[in-house]
Amino acid sequence: MENMRLNRVSKLLQKDLGEIMQIDLKHVTRGALVTVTKVKVSPDLSIAKVYLSLFATTDKNALLTDIKRHTKEIRGKLGARVRHQLRVVPELHFYDDDSLDYIENIEHLLDDE
Repeated sequence: MENMRLNRVSKLLQKDLGEIMQIDLKHVTRGALVTVTKVKVSPDLSIAKVYLSLFATTDKNALLTDIKRHTKEIRGKLGARVRHQLRVVPELHFYDDDSLDYIENIEHLLDDE
């Protein structure tokens, strides 16, 4: 039962954070395509690890740093969206999801052989 609740909260946060990144944070992303690929929530719902896939940017680290710098703004916008579903908005930690780069590298290595 607890896993089901965590999954629902994770999906809710993923959907809302994705919309916030695409619509409300255009001044931060500067035209880059930012996709929320996964959200992992701690069992007490106090921390959410947000994995982002960053495309159409030359410097992924700088973009991720800018997003981390705006964490309070993002959390505020998220709180306005989920205030009726969650009692407390979790603390957000952003990470670069490099799984797509890893898959692309594996495919490139297989094509070479």
